Amino acid sequence: MAEAADFQGTSPSPARRWLRRTGALFAGAPLLAGLLQLPAAGPTHAAGQNSLKAASGSGTVAVAVDSLTPTVPGEGDTLTVSGTVTNKGKQAVTDAQVDLLLGPALNTRSEIDTVAERTDYQAGLDGSPVGGKYVKEFSKLTPGVAQRFSISVPVDKLDLGRDGVYQFSVSLSGETSARPWEQVLGIQRTFLPWQPDGADTKTRTTVLWPLVSTSHMTAQTGSNEEQTPVFRDDALAEEISAGGRLQQLVSLGKELDVTWVIDPDLLASVDAMTESYRVQGEGDTTTAGAHREVARQWLAELQEAVRDKEVVALPFADPDVASLAHNGTNVTGSLSHLKEATDVAADTVDSVLHVQPTTDFAWPVNGAVDPSIVKVATSAGADKVIARSDSLVETGGLPYTPSAARPIGGGTTAVVADARMSTLFQGNLARASSSTLTVQRFLAQSLALNLQVDKQRNIVVAPQRMPTASQARAMAEAVKALQGGTWSESQELTAAAVATPDSGATTKVPAASAYPSSLRKQELPHAAFEQIATTQDKLDRFKVILSKESRVVTPFGRAMNREMSTSWRGRSGEAADYRNGIEAYIDSLAGQVTLIEKSDTKLSGRSATIPVTVQNNLVQGVEHLVLRLTSENPRRLEIDGERYYEQPVEVSGGHSQTVKFTTSAQANGQAAVVAQLFTEDGQPYGAPVTFDVKVTEFTATVMLVIGGGFLLLVLAGFRMYTQRKRAAAREAERDASQEASETDGDPENPEGPDGRLTPEDLLEEESVTRTRADAPEQQSDPTPDTPAESADPSGTGERVDR
Repeated sequence: MAEAADFQGTSPSPARRWLRRTGALFAGAPLLAGLLQLPAAGPTHAAGQNSLKAASGSGTVAVAVDSLTPTVPGEGDTLTVSGTVTNKGKQAVTDAQVDLLLGPALNTRSEIDTVAERTDYQAGLDGSPVGGKYVKEFSKLTPGVAQRFSISVPVDKLDLGRDGVYQFSVSLSGETSARPWEQVLGIQRTFLPWQPDGADTKTRTTVLWPLVSTSHMTAQTGSNEEQTPVFRDDALAEEISAGGRLQQLVSLGKELDVTWVIDPDLLASVDAMTESYRVQGEGDTTTAGAHREVARQWLAELQEAVRDKEVVALPFADPDVASLAHNGTNVTGSLSHLKEATDVAADTVDSVLHVQPTTDFAWPVNGAVDPSIVKVATSAGADKVIARSDSLVETGGLPYTPSAARPIGGGTTAVVADARMSTLFQGNLARASSSTLTVQRFLAQSLALNLQVDKQRNIVVAPQRMPTASQARAMAEAVKALQGGTWSESQELTAAAVATPDSGATTKVPAASAYPSSLRKQELPHAAFEQIATTQDKLDRFKVILSKESRVVTPFGRAMNREMSTSWRGRSGEAADYRNGIEAYIDSLAGQVTLIEKSDTKLSGRSATIPVTVQNNLVQGVEHLVLRLTSENPRRLEIDGERYYEQPVEVSGGHSQTVKFTTSAQANGQAAVVAQLFTEDGQPYGAPVTFDVKVTEFTATVMLVIGGGFLLLVLAGFRMYTQRKRAAAREAERDASQEASETDGDPENPEGPDGRLTPEDLLEEESVTRTRADAPEQQSDPTPDTPAESADPSGTGERVDR
């Protein structure tokens, strides 16, 4: 009668429908078991298995469990399951019903993994329907249309037995026109942890809460005294704004008892945003940053969140210790960068968050370790390495999950995080259904671990470094439920690291060959570390000339830490662009101190000075520089009597200084001169400037001719001078003689006492006669033009012939 009514389209009563569905489920179990025991029969048998699978139709309807509350039910609770069912087929589903299926308790952690990976419905393995009124019916499911459901059932109606993890599923059954019989068309499995009473021995669980981001700041600062920082982009502002990834991590984490694992570079970057900052734009342009208040609010919330909580500081910018170990140890200076990043970590966290962090933990990517990674990770002072159980795999055959702490030799402790629980919060958890299933699976793994053995153990959960906002929400929900449960209690990471290790746990670090190839492909290449070393060399040569080298050394030092960051994994192109930008910037700064190009110079005469100008376009002054001028042809031109000469140089910021060199010419012609700056230790600085000096010196013959002519002029002038002096003296003498004759004798007789003229008198008479004959007649002016020359003695200093 019931079957006839079904065929005629009448609906059976809920009780009858439940009996029919339950009977169908149990009736199918022996048949399925028999089919599974059939021997393999080649292609024909394989085709039969595929047909059977397709006939089950358990993939026709998508079942999504969006919420399951409470996540950990207790006695007296009511369990509510909500979600959607969506017909993915091309035919409508009729006579549809959502059932809750309770499966058996799962005994091991591996069984949980197996159940989570199953997709199709398997009669007898997926449990039986709770039945009764705890169902949801749909008369019709239209293709592509989602229908919501919500079913609430008292926990005591589930008849849960012993403590443990129960398989709990939501299924949809119905009919289609192509298959007009009852069948399961969709199923979604999850887990129900059941521990109503407190466990005798609770698991001490440490959950790491990572605050890590990508590298945002450049080495560039504004050309001013304030050194305004410059950011690559404004992505960090998005992360710390309301609803952003980092804002969600802080908001959620402050409600949890977790260990904060923080990259100091993130704190330094956000702290820089609280003041004036700029963001790179197109080309060489920058724009003013506009998120100061957002940065201040995020830091204030973080300071409140970490108060009285354990904070572990990673080395600055979270260097990729695995890449360094595999590709960078043979590059000079690489390990020193890791040491610097470790040294500045504590001060950075303390100055921003006002808490003293722990800095003795290293965290390789995904907790994958090998001997070289451990060696590098501990080289900077860390004595604890956060590993993961899928790297440090158990080989001792322990029937339970051991505690996290493992002594691995050399005074180093490996803190091994549980791989199952640490890797659950990956993938896209934006959908509520994905998040709910992840939370329930996390709790199931934790309870199953606790039930393994009645022994105190310390377990660490280390999720991915940069969870998305949706992943963070799922993590927070799971951790909150765990900390409110009855089988686990919170513990700090430092406590887990010093706990007594299990004697049978693995302590041997796997060989390098066991390191995952997928991770090795993402590592920074050897060339990256070589480029970082080149940038460091350029910085070393540049800083020695600066009056305030810390203004350059500090931002570039932190930028080179960022070049080694773990965040570059999977972004090799962006990593190369960042390194190129840092190197180009140090080149541009060093190029701000330069020699001004000089044109060819002409040198007239035996000696002259040659000016050379040093230009400093930096904000700060430069010193400890030496300017050297070198003659390429010292036989023709010498610099201060030598082939080259040096002078110290100091130039204030934004100014220039001209240095003058004394040169001497040895011969005519052209001589090349090279101007070059050097540091005080003798290293050349910048490019040299070469110019030609053309020497146009007078020759020796020309100088002799000029000198001889000048001497003749001097002698001629002297002779004329002495002659005029003598003539004046004689004239005076003759006048005196005439006066004597007029007084004592005949004035008409100029002869001497004996009446005769002397030869001197004759010569003088002739000279006077010749002079008077040559002089023009001045009848209108009987007096002479000038008075007679004085016969008085010459003045002091005047040369007179005697």
